[in-house]
Amino acid sequence: MASPPPPDDALSVEGLEHLFASLNQASGIVAAVSGGPDSTALMHLLARWHEAGSRPPVLVATIDHGLRPEAAEEAAFVAREAGALGLPHRILAWTGDKPRTGIQAAARDARYRLLADHAHAAGASHLVTAHTLDDQAETVMMRLARGSGLSGLSGMRRETERHGIIHARPLLDWPKARLLDLCRGQGWRFVEDPSNANALYARVRWRGLMPLLAAEGLDADRLARFAERAARADEALDLKAREALERAGFSDAGGHLSFEGGILASEPFEIALRVLEQALSRAGLALDNSRLNRLESCAERLRRAIGAGQALSLTVAGALVRLDPSGRVSIRPEPPRRRGR
Repeated sequence: MASPPPPDDALSVEGLEHLFASLNQASGIVAAVSGGPDSTALMHLLARWHEAGSRPPVLVATIDHGLRPEAAEEAAFVAREAGALGLPHRILAWTGDKPRTGIQAAARDARYRLLADHAHAAGASHLVTAHTLDDQAETVMMRLARGSGLSGLSGMRRETERHGIIHARPLLDWPKARLLDLCRGQGWRFVEDPSNANALYARVRWRGLMPLLAAEGLDADRLARFAERAARADEALDLKAREALERAGFSDAGGHLSFEGGILASEPFEIALRVLEQALSRAGLALDNSRLNRLESCAERLRRAIGAGQALSLTVAGALVRLDPSGRVSIRPEPPRRRGR
């Protein structure tokens, strides 16, 4: 895990270059700034980095989810602060009906969709957010509680693709406390979002538990290190699964995907599971963590049927998966279900 530069070097040209090195080749950068201390620090650091040399354009964007009356005022505050730094700013509003349940997940999806659309329209290749070491630790614990597999326990990646845009998290090694101290020490103004203290939200509840876990030795730094190790293992297993899928004679003929099912029985279960997951992904069907149990059950049934020399047909993630008598597995979209009268 890369360490953030020492406090004295955080604002130096060298420190900023180290922090944002991966952004130098961007065609443009959209920085998501809510006005809180984390994203405010990110905005100021990006502004200083941008001024220090020939850099890609930096655009600041604030999402107004329309969920709190203060949100519009906070977005206007960010616009003024960005303008003072010489950075262009846009307010992106989440309009339309809002769900009554799962509001945080829906807001997150809407936020990233709006930011990616804005990046595409501006010709920017990168989206930058201010996720921190503490955010990473909370994410790992939340996913562990939901029964996530190794991929989920890898936490947030430093860079990932999202809606055709590279999503970078340069502050992922920085504790929140350090960013707060930086804002206060530099006199960078920020706002406090009351939803960050609302125990109705799962992340807020987990945040309240983190000091208790840290007292037992499970602090944010150790959780983040665990996520990094899980990410390395996850990457290695995915590579082995890709190699296994190619050895199985994977074929995509006119949208009809198939491979030799014997690979599911000959490989360790985790590799077999990922072979099936990757085949589904190539068919345009992705599974979230909530469907991991279903995928595991599907892989187990296929392995048993292959061992017994039996045919099998089942559905998972909107796909029809068939094992024919010759031992070949095919995947195609599940046909529409007929409804009774």
